[in-house]
Amino acid sequence: MKVSKESRKEQTTPTGGWPEEVRVETGGTSGAQQAETAAENGNDDAKVVSTSNLLEWILGRENMTDAYEKVMANKGSHGIDNMTVDQLKPYLWDNWEQIKRELLDGTYKPKAVRRVEIPKPDGGIRLLGIPTVLDRTIQQAIAQILNKIFDKDFSEFSYGFRKGRSAHDAIKAAQNYISEGYKWVVDMDLEKFFDRVNHDKLMSLIAGKVDDKRLLKLIRRYLESGVMINGLEVITEDGVPQGSPLSPLLSNIMLDELDKELEKRGHKFVRYADDCNVYVKSKRAGERVYQSIKVFLETKLKLKINEEKSAVDRPEKRKFLGFSFYRKKGEPRIRVHERSFKRLREKIKRVTNRNWGVSMEYRLKKLAEITTGWLNYFGVADCESRLQQIDGWIRRRLRACIWKQWKKIKTKYKSLRKLGLSEEKAWEFANTRKSYWRISKSPILSTTITNQRLEIKGFKSLVKRYHLVH
Repeated sequence: MKVSKESRKEQTTPTGGWPEEVRVETGGTSGAQQAETAAENGNDDAKVVSTSNLLEWILGRENMTDAYEKVMANKGSHGIDNMTVDQLKPYLWDNWEQIKRELLDGTYKPKAVRRVEIPKPDGGIRLLGIPTVLDRTIQQAIAQILNKIFDKDFSEFSYGFRKGRSAHDAIKAAQNYISEGYKWVVDMDLEKFFDRVNHDKLMSLIAGKVDDKRLLKLIRRYLESGVMINGLEVITEDGVPQGSPLSPLLSNIMLDELDKELEKRGHKFVRYADDCNVYVKSKRAGERVYQSIKVFLETKLKLKINEEKSAVDRPEKRKFLGFSFYRKKGEPRIRVHERSFKRLREKIKRVTNRNWGVSMEYRLKKLAEITTGWLNYFGVADCESRLQQIDGWIRRRLRACIWKQWKKIKTKYKSLRKLGLSEEKAWEFANTRKSYWRISKSPILSTTITNQRLEIKGFKSLVKRYHLVH
């Protein structure tokens, strides 16, 4: 809920920020009391004195408000209870005191997640688990506090789902390794990682730094909350549901064991979530590393490498986070992998389909959303020449859309006249029997619906925007 500074002070009213805090006896230890007091005061950024009372920190007013606002900002779909993010605020006003009491006394039971299947670009299906908006808020609150405890000890070579780190940092680190002479990569792909995480192993790693038994029990319940499939609840014995606010942190906790093992062995590596690349100086060394890490993952972490997607190869032949590499004057440079270009073209093709009956204004808006997000991510790579080709292809498709929207010969004639064609030429072109696609490349449209006119209509050139972000 959006809570003003004034409303956060109104602790006794259910409509002013979070409902009145439920005080909990902390058993008498000074560390625990200090943790509870700081949590109730909303001082979540202070040093956590005792991890035996983390639940009080997690359920502190400021931390819960921050969690709520993040869930609202992310929007997202409903869970199995069909509650939307907009319905969460009044629900919390009426029920938060009871929910918090259940969380503190260990009787709260998370709802099963809703199964969603997302097609993967390279085939197959990615299984997402969508928790209810209430459970997303609680999980977000847990993640915010646990991050303060775990993140500071994570490896500097881990870049995924961490504040101040990004995929761009990961790809640039890989580029530096290649520059230093590590010209072979052990590209390891973990098979269905989020579905295979061993709950007992993960909980033992969390318990190594968390003493609050209530919190450990709550996290275990979230792991085992089950999945709703076709109206039937299926219990989950392994895995962390993708789509959960907790899953990124839990995956980093699990794979930090891999990071520490690679560090101990002195390897040069980059890990982003379950994508891990180890850089070595020879193919033989890479094959040794591959086999030894495979044994470590299978025996220590109970995880499995996807043999088909993993390899020891030159970095220029592999895809990492949608990128790859090439050499220019002997130096490694970042490029966009061909599959990433293919996915971009597929998305553009859908919104520039001339059979899609929408206004040109809406079409250009959706096109801008796709290309802006793509450029923000891939703009660090060298791809100007390819973007010039895509720009030309998009313009041609837009011209075909406009030509079809004109439909009647009379409308085409009037539109061409407005664009400056003579009466004779406008009538000749309006009566052409060429296909939409042939017309889109002919002088009929390229000399009338010019690049400049398309930009005035709202088309934003990828190349021009690329220069702004690169």
